Amino acid sequence: MTNPRSPLGHHLLADFHGVAPELINHPGNIARYLEEAARCIQVTVLGCHVHHFGEGGGVTGVLLLAESHMSIHTWPELGFAAVDVFTCTPQPPHEAIRYLEQVFKPGRLVVQQSLRGVEQG
Repeated sequence: MTNPRSPLGHHLLADFHGVAPELINHPGNIARYLEEAARCIQVTVLGCHVHHFGEGGGVTGVLLLAESHMSIHTWPELGFAAVDVFTCTPQPPHEAIRYLEQVFKPGRLVVQQSLRGVEQG
């Protein structure tokens, strides 16, 4: 049985500002970046789906993980990408965000972390 005061999962929300549009507007590249980020945190990819909204319209993508999920939505016209990484592993998935930071080279990165399943009190 798990300790109710220990997190069941780690949820990172990362906002990548000031990204070159060409880095976040190609569905094949986005799929490859997500899959490599998953390898960085040693999780099991069960499936990948990426959708392109047309020239300049951005990309949305999701990796279904045995350990939960990873997703992205991009706005190339704004140089912005929103990434969501949720895992039920003992360690938080910061390495996935670090990998994406190396790829996207944002002008600014904002990361929020939420511990999931922790009972209060």
